[in-house]
Amino acid sequence: MSILTSLEDLHAHYGTAGEASLIKEIDHLSPAYRRIVEASNFCTLATCGPEGLDCSPRGDDGMVVRIQDDQTLLMPDRRGNNRIDSLRNIVRDPRVSLMFMIPGWNNVLRINGKAVLSVEQDLIASFEKEGHLPRSVIVVTIGSVYFQCARAIMRAGLWETENRTGKGDLPSPGEIMKEIKASFDGETYDREWPERAKTSMW
Repeated sequence: MSILTSLEDLHAHYGTAGEASLIKEIDHLSPAYRRIVEASNFCTLATCGPEGLDCSPRGDDGMVVRIQDDQTLLMPDRRGNNRIDSLRNIVRDPRVSLMFMIPGWNNVLRINGKAVLSVEQDLIASFEKEGHLPRSVIVVTIGSVYFQCARAIMRAGLWETENRTGKGDLPSPGEIMKEIKASFDGETYDREWPERAKTSMW
């Protein structure tokens, strides 16, 4: 196996990036980048901490983040499974990376920066949804913004209808957990999940 072990070897192997790959990266939201963020109700949040890396899906029924200004994003921490993996990482290492995806758009938008967790009550209250409040708000200071080449999504045919997975084609959460722990009641978990999700979405 031949392995690249230095930056010099890596750069020699791949060559230099083209102009378009470099000029697209800026340190703030341009008008075009702002429009993309405003259109996105889903992103992934990558964080790092002493135990390693974490990448968490984040979604909302409108904008997944609120734009405070051209260098600041606000993301409510909506109800989840209470593992708080991302949040534990942020309080110990502020570096974060966001990847915004929009169904039908063959690019992604990437934002790297640093984050803090705010529990300021007026800010939290501004994200109220159906009478429920987030527990905190992730405040992201933008370091870099750029869109990612469309080839990966095009190769995967990610938005093509014929590539959608049918119900039952993959194991359910209950089946996964029963496989790991034989005594787990996966059937009850799966049966009760839809109603539980309705009452605990926010």
